[in-house]
Amino acid sequence: MKSQRKTGLRIAAAAAALALTLVSCSSNAGTPAASSPASTPAGGGAPAGNVSITFLPKNLGNPYFDTSSKGGKAAVEEFGGTFAEVGPATATPDAQVSYINTLTQQQVGAIVVSANDQAAICDALNEARDAGVKVVTFDSDTNPECRDLFVNQADAAGIAKVQVDMIAEQIGDSGEIAILSASANATNQNAWIELMKEELTKSHPDITLVDTVYGNDEDQTSFDKTAGLLQSHPNLKGIVSPTTVGIAAAARYLSTSQYKGKVALTGLGTPNQMREYVKDGTVTEFALWNPEDLGYLAAYAADSLVKGDITGASGDQFTAGKLNDFTVGENNTVLLGDPYRFNADNIDDFDF
Repeated sequence: MKSQRKTGLRIAAAAAALALTLVSCSSNAGTPAASSPASTPAGGGAPAGNVSITFLPKNLGNPYFDTSSKGGKAAVEEFGGTFAEVGPATATPDAQVSYINTLTQQQVGAIVVSANDQAAICDALNEARDAGVKVVTFDSDTNPECRDLFVNQADAAGIAKVQVDMIAEQIGDSGEIAILSASANATNQNAWIELMKEELTKSHPDITLVDTVYGNDEDQTSFDKTAGLLQSHPNLKGIVSPTTVGIAAAARYLSTSQYKGKVALTGLGTPNQMREYVKDGTVTEFALWNPEDLGYLAAYAADSLVKGDITGASGDQFTAGKLNDFTVGENNTVLLGDPYRFNADNIDDFDF
């Protein structure tokens, strides 16, 4: 299937500099401008064919979501819609609720959201759907009954396995490791962690997971949690951080500490965040998909829902611009592709 071709090829073609400033149609205050209304269907709700797409990331000021929103904005411009981005400053479970309520009142066409909690925003999202707003989750899902479609960056089992494989290779498949996650309620992080535990038990009996800590996708908190892990576990051989904020903060700590080159670090990061740490020997290898492609695909999925080309049901098919054709799978999910490993041999081939 075209949607499952190698992510690395798409990254090389699509990645853009993360340093570019995201141009949004809204302020950070959570009040995006509503698009010009089309004809409103009988009974109220969002106007038919109202292609105003608002992205609601876990939090603003996060380089990962800056990049996914950049991709979303490019897609919306391609299909002639209206793009906006709103969101909270911190990634707490219920921080997104007020934004969803505002967007529902404004009758946007679709909300594209990365959930801080799988249940906390469900009531607000279902109220939006009742009002005719289409809901696409991406990156981090809600409970399935709270959205129309989930755009998954990669298969959860594949994401878990690649991180376990990398840390096992880097520590000689033996010793103590810890996980530095985002928030304790993050749906995607928790799913990956559970699968990582299963993979460790099944295939790596000599590796012991001694701790899991949460940096809440905040740089300083993640930095401090890294220091705490190393102080609490003097025999720690590796850290896995399945979050771009966490892995960059952990690398920053390790790079100037006595643990550089002694404690392995891997997980999910962006090339531009991690390049200096790969080149100075702090990090050997890490993985990710292309967040710009993820946002781009999520926007096209929202467009297809708003226009009625798909309903989100298994077997539905749609075209996502330069990424070509995708088919909705089980549980109303669309899969972007496989994780890609970055290391010293290839990191300079990418710019995002």
